[in-house]
Amino acid sequence: MTDQAPEGQTQAAQTQAGQPQATQPQAAQAAQVQAQTTGRSSDEELLAQLGYTQVLARRMSAFSNYAVSFTIISVLSGCLTLYLFGMNTGGPAVITWGWVVVGLMTLLVGLSMAEICSAYPTSAGLYFWAHRLAPPRSAAAWAWFTGWFNVLGQVAVTAGIDFGAASFLGAYLNLQFGFVVTPGRTVLLFSAILLLHGLLNTFGVRIVAFLNSVSVWWHVLGVAVIVAALALVPDRHQSTSFVFTRFVNNTGWGSGTYVVLLGLLMAQYTFTGYDASAHMTEETHDASTAGPQGIVRSIWTSWIAGFVLLLGFAYAIQDYGRELASPTGAPPAQILLDALGATAGKLLLLVVIGAQLFCGMASVTANSRMIYAFSRDGALPFSRLWHTVSPRTRTPVAAVWLAALGALALGLPYLINVTAYAAVTSIAVIGLYIAYVIPTLLRVRKGAAFARGPWHLGRWSRAVGVVSVAWVGVITVLFMLPQLSPVTWDTFNYAPVAVLVVLGFAAAWWLASARHWFLAPPAPGAHQPTPAPDPAAP
Repeated sequence: MTDQAPEGQTQAAQTQAGQPQATQPQAAQAAQVQAQTTGRSSDEELLAQLGYTQVLARRMSAFSNYAVSFTIISVLSGCLTLYLFGMNTGGPAVITWGWVVVGLMTLLVGLSMAEICSAYPTSAGLYFWAHRLAPPRSAAAWAWFTGWFNVLGQVAVTAGIDFGAASFLGAYLNLQFGFVVTPGRTVLLFSAILLLHGLLNTFGVRIVAFLNSVSVWWHVLGVAVIVAALALVPDRHQSTSFVFTRFVNNTGWGSGTYVVLLGLLMAQYTFTGYDASAHMTEETHDASTAGPQGIVRSIWTSWIAGFVLLLGFAYAIQDYGRELASPTGAPPAQILLDALGATAGKLLLLVVIGAQLFCGMASVTANSRMIYAFSRDGALPFSRLWHTVSPRTRTPVAAVWLAALGALALGLPYLINVTAYAAVTSIAVIGLYIAYVIPTLLRVRKGAAFARGPWHLGRWSRAVGVVSVAWVGVITVLFMLPQLSPVTWDTFNYAPVAVLVVLGFAAAWWLASARHWFLAPPAPGAHQPTPAPDPAAP
């Protein structure tokens, strides 16, 4: 261990992100105003004011920024991959009403984040926000732990998305080719999907950007087609009373209230990953407006699309017990088959799998940008490697593969633990939402001293922030609790263990070394480099 800043930390980060001087927020705010009127070059100037040199290619439009977050939320991924969990943990009533309540609370969390994103549009995202909003003497510590929670959540959500895609792909292969689904084979499919997404993000950068835009329409049209088919084709549908009031408890717990609260995980896990719009701001034009708009728009459009999708599946349930015990391991696949017939059911299952693959691809992209930014400030082991950028594609290739390997590691316990997938989703929610809410908490404490960007909540800022902090406090505790009874090695929720391991490592490194150099004040005479030109510029 050493007390010196690692070489991976940029001079700009040391200079500007180190000590929040009184003039820095004012300068950043002035640059944000200028960004609205002067266009592309002002994005780079604002980034320099925030302490970083433009390195990544700034190619994304506001729609592309939104598309990444919408794709990662992916109602066709989150809602359906945890549908089995929802059917056992509360049933249709909790699936339906849980989506409404969680969607509203998530929108409040997203509004609070968007306001901060507008003030600080950088790929560093949440941990940079925490650094700028915290008291100067503790700013680096707040940033350090926010960043580590964000990394944990990003890796876990990538694991959750691609593992869900592997489960649904296994279900399709079972139906079409008699593929026997086992934990080992599911993990192999999971590994193959991660490999595909790593390769796409390494060699197909422009393809990834195009596919993210295609993904928005794939999701919208996919939801429309699936719901229309489920509404029009089946001879019978469940009653409205069944959809909105039928409660099912297959968890082993006796408390209905406890089961209802646990059942919120399905919706809350789906509403993750929208911080991607913040992490992509260094690649987005007019970032101080496009970034926050991407966060908020991705949430409310997903809220509507997801509600329609869940209603479609709940009304189309033909035999609850049969579909819950489907040999495919994926109840939504069985619902499609029972309601629509084999041919139509399989075709629409392919639509779902396609959406999940889009989602995982975008998650690896956003995850790698977070790893790139955090290692740029020296906060990860071997940071010099993780923040290297390909001279050909101007993307952080090493960070892409670290994201994929980290996700694989979180999915491997499925080989021995039947609740591993639910645990991974819990880790994603806990890690991400703690990172989401820390900057909001600090912004609420800062009050009127917060220098707003061009996109803000006005007089509603504090009220929305307080509710957001309270909600995240509840779900953080909730999703660490046991999900099945009795609690055994096979049913143990290992989410608290994963969180504590990462938190313990981060705390030990902080105390031993990082507190002396992470985002430290600049040395006398430190020089801030000039932003690099974008070779893609016309």
